[in-house]
Amino acid sequence: MSNTSGTKSGIVAIIGLPNVGKSTLLNNLLGTKVSIVSPKPQTTRFNIRGIYTKDNLQIIFVDTPGIHEAKSLFNQLMVRQALQALEEVDAILWVMDVTNRVPEEEKILEIIKQTSKPTILVMNKIDLLKNKNELLPLIDYFSKTYDFSAIIPVSALERDGLDRIIQELEKILPEGPFYYDPGYVTDIPLKLLIAEIIREKVFMNTYQEVPYAVAVKVDSIEEIPEKNLLHIQATIFVERDSQKGIIIGKGGRMLKKIGTLAREELEFLLNKRIYLELWVKTLEGWRERESHLRKLEIPLL
Repeated sequence: MSNTSGTKSGIVAIIGLPNVGKSTLLNNLLGTKVSIVSPKPQTTRFNIRGIYTKDNLQIIFVDTPGIHEAKSLFNQLMVRQALQALEEVDAILWVMDVTNRVPEEEKILEIIKQTSKPTILVMNKIDLLKNKNELLPLIDYFSKTYDFSAIIPVSALERDGLDRIIQELEKILPEGPFYYDPGYVTDIPLKLLIAEIIREKVFMNTYQEVPYAVAVKVDSIEEIPEKNLLHIQATIFVERDSQKGIIIGKGGRMLKKIGTLAREELEFLLNKRIYLELWVKTLEGWRERESHLRKLEIPLL
């Protein structure tokens, strides 16, 4: 931890309903990928920290799972983690999809009111609005519901408005030393990052219940320095044998596609050659059993 005087630092939770663009916002605020992204809701399963450092400012962003009505034990743990994150933060970014207004937003507003933490309302996906004037009544409405520190229309995808988020957070955050060395962009362990990238590729290439029934565990990482190579062995777990068939695909094609996409992205992110071996196994009902969640090393317990 640095002791530089005149520095500001703090922890900021990114909250919102599923699929409003929280992970895209985090990745584009940082300028690098730390959180996996897909168009499907509930892609993010646990709190991921992204670290923004510039000049005398360090912001630790916590990308939380989307807050939703949770039925399975696994989903209940996800939502509980999102809510716990709010207890230890200095500020909140509430991300909203302006193209898809839903009644569940009221629940998030209630959660924010209970925390009484400084909150910035981020109105995302403005690039999809045909008429930007539609924002004015929305801004007016929300400015009356709560004393937000700022209401900022953005397009996380187009990186439009993101500078203003940083400027507003700088006003809110307390003076204090940096939490992390300025070179860090995340504190996510390598094993978890690899597992998440593989899971993202499953999310992007499978449909219906299959992506949600998938967990990925990295079994081993062997570094071979003389070849600038990482040899990674990982297992994709599903809940039913029928899902196993879908992940493997005809003649192993789907598994090969998932493996290739994951390998290419990991090579780009880690700047190393990757040799990736994937297996697929069935672990029946893993989302409902705490013992299975422990076996899979999912960081929710």
